[in-house]
Amino acid sequence: MVTSRLPIGSGISSSVFKCPNAYLRKSRFLQPLRRHESTTTNPPASSSDQSPSKASSEILASAEQPDREADPNYSSYSTPPPTSDQISSYDSIARSRARTTQLPPSRYHFRSPRYYRGPLHPHQPPPSSDPSSREFIPGPFSLPRLSQTYTATLSHDLMVLSYSHIPPGTPQPPTPQRLRSWDDSSPYYKNRPLRAPRGTETLPLLDKPVNFRNVPTLSAITASILVRRATDNSGFLHAAGILLQSLTSQRATVHTARKTQNAGQGIAFSTKKGKAIAVGTTMKGEGMWHFLSTLVGVVLPRVKEWGGLKASAGDRSGNFTIGLTPEAVEGWPEVGVNYDMYPHGMIPGIDVTLTTTATNDRDGKLLLASLGIPFNAMGQ
Repeated sequence: MVTSRLPIGSGISSSVFKCPNAYLRKSRFLQPLRRHESTTTNPPASSSDQSPSKASSEILASAEQPDREADPNYSSYSTPPPTSDQISSYDSIARSRARTTQLPPSRYHFRSPRYYRGPLHPHQPPPSSDPSSREFIPGPFSLPRLSQTYTATLSHDLMVLSYSHIPPGTPQPPTPQRLRSWDDSSPYYKNRPLRAPRGTETLPLLDKPVNFRNVPTLSAITASILVRRATDNSGFLHAAGILLQSLTSQRATVHTARKTQNAGQGIAFSTKKGKAIAVGTTMKGEGMWHFLSTLVGVVLPRVKEWGGLKASAGDRSGNFTIGLTPEAVEGWPEVGVNYDMYPHGMIPGIDVTLTTTATNDRDGKLLLASLGIPFNAMGQ
């Protein structure tokens, strides 16, 4: 907090002026106040009180340095460069050793702001591609084969297969009302918000025509393991976390039960609120394509008597879930090479959720089938 007193007779009351902002402390508004204080509170000593040598040196120094405030054309470019003797005599190491108090380590280090405060804020965070950004993710360190195939071939084929031709001048069909309105059978129905569609409270995604900007693609893969015996023995939970980390090369996140339930009446196993019962992780980018490539090329072909993924496995928004048994999980190369590390009977099954940018199950199924996910031929 900087406190200054305004000069008397300046047209402003001589009350205390407080400046909490660090920017205003260095502004030109306080410079005349500081000069006024220096001239009133600390008057310069007379030349008779000073020694002749000191007075002469101050006179020479003031004569050599120009008056920067009085000269309106003064610029930093007009300052003469240092001489060769000054450059040769300058020793940065000696200056740092002679410094009694060391500078803080982060004084000259740029720190990205923690929060984004809008486009008009003076402190803007760097882009996510900048290593100094808080959102910077290094990589990619490899180019997965499946990702190359999708970029070079599958994306173009999906755009052609999903194309729907609309001749110019075709009138747009009427847009149906997504939410139901109330009738006038009762006065209590007036001024109420619209109701959800019948049978569900979740609105389906809007189907937009596919073009080169919104070709369906794979956005994320979520692998999760529900450990039913984790409440009795935490060893099953540790084994599931180690297994998931070896398959995805990511740290697994532990999930706890939201409420207490007892087994029976449609509940498969008992849970206690706050107890860890599951682990999971979400993959994106390079690791996602590597995981899918291993799943399609190595794991699924080893599953015996499996007719493919059911068409009803989708959530009507283009996302599908595959449930893998413990026997199918053992087909992963990362599990087979360290099979003796896992205790007997502790290799769990995995639920793999494939999240796509498609807005319906038809486009999502077309995308996953092109990536190598087998679907049931009967459509069941």
